[in-house]
Amino acid sequence: MIAHLKGKVIELKETSVVVSAGGVGYRVFISPQTSKNIGKINGGVVSLFTYLFIREHSMDLYGFVKQEEIDFFEMLITVSGVGPKSALGILGIADVVTIKRAIVSRDTTYLTKVSGIGKKSAQKIIIELEEKVTALGGSMLGAQSSDVDLIEALTSLGYTSKEARDAISLIPQKLEGTNARLKEALKRLGGK
Repeated sequence: MIAHLKGKVIELKETSVVVSAGGVGYRVFISPQTSKNIGKINGGVVSLFTYLFIREHSMDLYGFVKQEEIDFFEMLITVSGVGPKSALGILGIADVVTIKRAIVSRDTTYLTKVSGIGKKSAQKIIIELEEKVTALGGSMLGAQSSDVDLIEALTSLGYTSKEARDAISLIPQKLEGTNARLKEALKRLGGK
């Protein structure tokens, strides 16, 4: 199994990257957030934690910059009906902490923002992962309100959900309270 890959970036797209390592080019599927992180790397060398998914007619690599992302990815694909592409889609909507917070607070609306994840699938993910997330320290995640309200508020003001998620990802985690977080997100969006 290929668990880690380090090499030169040959091609970078929003959903995949080709990494040259040892004279071989590996296509690795990534989330848009990972694509942004790779785009910031100087020198064109990237280091990815990878998950090899083998099917009857293909072998696909999924890559992550951070260990916590691959750990959560592996947790997501244990849920019946959630494959690697859906799990990658879930990781593409927000950072791991925010997604775990949505699971602990049983917020299905956040997960249904992913293409292919309906309300029933979101409920299934929450039911199957809530206990695991809480056992890994997820109970502290519920202390801060979910950012779903912020995304909805920002989209109602005319921002796209991607712009809203990007602005929210820049807000310091120590900043609490929906109003304070909304003001900070608006400042970040206004600075464009």
